[in-house]
Amino acid sequence: MMQSHILSIITFLPVVVMFIILAMPKKQENLIKILTLLVTGIQVMLTAYIWMHYDYAKGGINDINSFQFVERTPWIQVWAGLSWIKMVKIDYFVGIDGLSAPMLLLTALISFIATLSSWNINKSVKGYFALYLLLNAGMMGVFVSLDFFLFYIFWELMLLPMYFLIGIWGGPRKEYAAIKFFIYTLLGSVFILLVMIGLYLSVQDTLADGTKVFTFNMLAMMDAKNFTPTGILSLANPSNMRFIAFVALFAGFAIKIPMFPFHTWLPDAHVEAPTPISVILAGVLLKMGTYGILRFNYPIFPELTKQLAWWIAAFGMINIIYGALCAMAQKDFKKLIAYSSVSHMGFVLLGMASLNSIGMSGAVLQMFNHGTITAMLFLIVGVIYDRAHTRDLDAFGGLANQMPIYTGFTIVAFFAAIGLPGLSGFISESFVFLGAFSEPGIRVITIISTLGILLGAGYMLWTMQRVYLGELNEKWSSMKDLDAREYAMLVPLAIITLVLGIYPSLLLDMMNSSVNKMAQIFANIK
Repeated sequence: MMQSHILSIITFLPVVVMFIILAMPKKQENLIKILTLLVTGIQVMLTAYIWMHYDYAKGGINDINSFQFVERTPWIQVWAGLSWIKMVKIDYFVGIDGLSAPMLLLTALISFIATLSSWNINKSVKGYFALYLLLNAGMMGVFVSLDFFLFYIFWELMLLPMYFLIGIWGGPRKEYAAIKFFIYTLLGSVFILLVMIGLYLSVQDTLADGTKVFTFNMLAMMDAKNFTPTGILSLANPSNMRFIAFVALFAGFAIKIPMFPFHTWLPDAHVEAPTPISVILAGVLLKMGTYGILRFNYPIFPELTKQLAWWIAAFGMINIIYGALCAMAQKDFKKLIAYSSVSHMGFVLLGMASLNSIGMSGAVLQMFNHGTITAMLFLIVGVIYDRAHTRDLDAFGGLANQMPIYTGFTIVAFFAAIGLPGLSGFISESFVFLGAFSEPGIRVITIISTLGILLGAGYMLWTMQRVYLGELNEKWSSMKDLDAREYAMLVPLAIITLVLGIYPSLLLDMMNSSVNKMAQIFANIK
């Protein structure tokens, strides 16, 4: 039974416990925290079970037989009785493939670690952890949904808890940051909603009795044969609506990445959000933008994806260089890491733009690696902020003398972000550049993008020098090194960074079949 419904258990267990927490007395703060940690720990174990039982030979992105742990049941059926639409049919349809399985693993891991990071939250504990679990359910639901309507519900579900988690538990400008995040994300959601409706009215699925109905089935949308000849987004339609739909859908997901010029909400949200929410934001939420593009834009509009690949690469290059330059100019430690996220997500876009197996494998691997490395970086900032109550880079100096173990974890995270061989960031970035450089159309863009490696090394090493090296600032002479909870947060991430740097096939094998199928789709387009 567990294997048949494992994705539903992973997704909805946090919601069940959320209601339990809401029914508990607010004074039971420790029990609330323990329950949340237990839920996220169970999710880690269940996703580990998925990883161990995942069939690497099954792969694809547009065929139900290539998805694993599939659950499908009718959910909403309304007979419209109109001449142009007989019935509205929506299924509860979930499953995972080589694109979504690594993201499910990442979400479970980051959620567990962010729960540990939330242990020192003392303000409205009951409300915080209830919203946190709702956010967790939304993130899980996004990565397992195979029905566009269901996907959109989970996509929107994340918006509400994230708004309040920043707006109530954030820093001095928390209201501004929360509203800015809400408006940007909601704008992207409107674009996605409009395209979803257009696709629904353009694609038909066949029921068991042979009846043709319009559908939100994402897999049906990926097959051009299911588009009705008169559908507004059909290939047979001579209008340019498919182009408009592609751009609107891409923009909706690009806001979440965030891709230049939609990136301005991210630094404010990161700076004002509490540390665990910054970890969730950087570790998981940013990946939903690139995941959405890979899941929807690429297989539903493959001809437009190939036509516009140069532009995707160009925006990736801008993200890489612009984000790195902005990071280099920062004096706030957290804002520096936020802009480094903008830069490193540019590598994902560049790899995606290659449209070949090597580059797209690098992009998906970079999504996972960036999630673990950046989560580690934000935790490192949180550790120092909890002790010093400042993030001013110029206020520190010589912390390696006072906190050697903490500095050791920092070195691992910094050099993984730079892309040092032997650490996970090197593998994914290497695959991105190998794949992108092999495509003549984006070769110049790829060469220019390598400047991001140099700039990344520049701002990371300069930060290392200012904060950790040299003479110890006597103001911090009583600062203590890591405690047990902080070890529990940082050790798993450091181990994953080292292991994937040495043996990346642990994840590459999982995504290989799906990425190859995606690349084959583009190879077949003349």
